[in-house]
Amino acid sequence: MFADRARIYIRSGKGGDGHVSFRREKYVANGGPDGGDGGKGGDVIVEVDDGMNMLTNYRHVRKYCAGDGENGGKRNCKGKSGDDIVLRVPAGTIFKEAESGKVIVDMSGDNKRVVLLSGGLGGNGNQHYATPRMQAPKYAQPGQPAMELTVDLELKVIADVGLVGYPNVGKSTLLSVVSNARPEIANYHFTTISPHLGVVDLDGGKGFVMADIPGLIEGASEGVGLGHDFLRHIERTKVLVHMVDASGSEGRDPIEDVYSINKELENYDKDLAHRPMVIAANKIDVITEGDPVAKLKAEFEPKGIKVIPISAATRAGISELIGEVRQLLSQCKDPDIVFASEYTPVRSDDSSSYEVFYDEKLKVYCVEGPKIEKMLGYTNLDSEKGFSFFQKFMEENGINEQLKALGINEGDTVKIYGWEFAYYD
Repeated sequence: MFADRARIYIRSGKGGDGHVSFRREKYVANGGPDGGDGGKGGDVIVEVDDGMNMLTNYRHVRKYCAGDGENGGKRNCKGKSGDDIVLRVPAGTIFKEAESGKVIVDMSGDNKRVVLLSGGLGGNGNQHYATPRMQAPKYAQPGQPAMELTVDLELKVIADVGLVGYPNVGKSTLLSVVSNARPEIANYHFTTISPHLGVVDLDGGKGFVMADIPGLIEGASEGVGLGHDFLRHIERTKVLVHMVDASGSEGRDPIEDVYSINKELENYDKDLAHRPMVIAANKIDVITEGDPVAKLKAEFEPKGIKVIPISAATRAGISELIGEVRQLLSQCKDPDIVFASEYTPVRSDDSSSYEVFYDEKLKVYCVEGPKIEKMLGYTNLDSEKGFSFFQKFMEENGINEQLKALGINEGDTVKIYGWEFAYYD
């Protein structure tokens, strides 16, 4: 089965923590701080691979993580950066945030290699915090956290021209005649179950890409059959070739077919029904009665849609059809369709948060949260300077004021994770 959608979990690398250490050498009584910096976490990178045309790999492996940065070491040794992870995808793959469905990046046009999630920066070692007044800092900076996200991958085939129509009208045969594509061809309904791309070469070295979109049916825009799976591949096309069986060999009315398919296109995306279009009236070599081509021309050419009789089997009318498509493409002034970004991943770093509350069961006032944990990680409360820093931290961040607002009195206990203090104003 053609794999054009997948959902995966991605995570960048966490930055390594800075290190706390001091020089310890013979004859050096009081060496200064020499804690090294942590290494940067690895990035999650998306890269277009022109040799790929499906998302099959991402249907089997659902989790992709970059490497974490190493922690810093003593003697100013910096931690090793984490390894990047590169996700290779076909051109035309769109990455969407899974919950909201918003576009993160469209790997089309100039987007050939994009950093989707950046790794966390490494934390500074304690050598960076030495000052004339604090010559032996006993704290270092933690590394930045990783970024993580669940994303939906959606492949929208990149083609200049889309072949649309009901099953078994000859689209695959036409593509094999006019291009280098070799799709499977047989006289069965729904033979084509995945889009095929072919390059149509033209004089002067220029050409265009044509896509054989699998046969649509009524209700496709509502998801009947594989409607949505196929319709998404038409979104990027600049010109539509609507192919019909002019012979009516299967009892279908080609005029009704055109209106029916156009309705499905418009229901899916109103812009699609107004794209430049040409009608290829196929199988003229097996017409047995009447003049169905004349009826098609009378119905649609007054509306500005040219009808060209062809036979994909005998190649009759093919040159005229390609010429008309070429002319329609030359009139298209719009640039290649690239979906704009609607969502920017952000680092979920809530390290600035904390809460102050009274624990009725323990009868103590509690101060907790990422910001408090982070402060305790680089503060030595056993030292006089460290405890002085802690008191200043409590005052500057308004924690003392919040304790007062809760009704704390002198002598009451304040619990901060593994530490307990008696409160004094």
